[in-house]
Amino acid sequence: MKTLLIPTDFTQQSIQDIPELARQFYPQKVRVVLVHMLKITDSISELLMLSRRNVEYRQIPDNFYKRCREIETKHNHLINNIAITFFYGSTVAVFNNFLEANEIDAIVKPHDNYQLLFKNSIDPEILIEKSGLQVITKPKIKGTAATIVVNEPELTEHQ
Repeated sequence: MKTLLIPTDFTQQSIQDIPELARQFYPQKVRVVLVHMLKITDSISELLMLSRRNVEYRQIPDNFYKRCREIETKHNHLINNIAITFFYGSTVAVFNNFLEANEIDAIVKPHDNYQLLFKNSIDPEILIEKSGLQVITKPKIKGTAATIVVNEPELTEHQ
């Protein structure tokens, strides 16, 4: 099973291509991790409460959850599950730990109109570029065929 990380701003645009992305890996099913990235606070009291945070989760529209479940159900032959989470951090090392902990195989590039939703939201492309993982560009629909562009990571001396 492949695990794809998809940055999300909780809009239809960030999830609409999931079925087409999953088709590219058929007959293997995919697990999708939708993530919104937030810079970690430097406030001690907020850090102590971080494990109990649900303020951000309350900002996710109910219809977004519903649409994710619909996609998961309708395409259960392609998709194992869709998870929604937040990443707290701003360094490549912490992001790479997050990727490893979630067993991410590839990252999908955010959609063109990606929105930073909170004052501490960060642009996911900054960390994605430096992650060293395969980056997938969402399909561009041309007629009836869809193409997915895959950018393999460049190997550096450190890898």
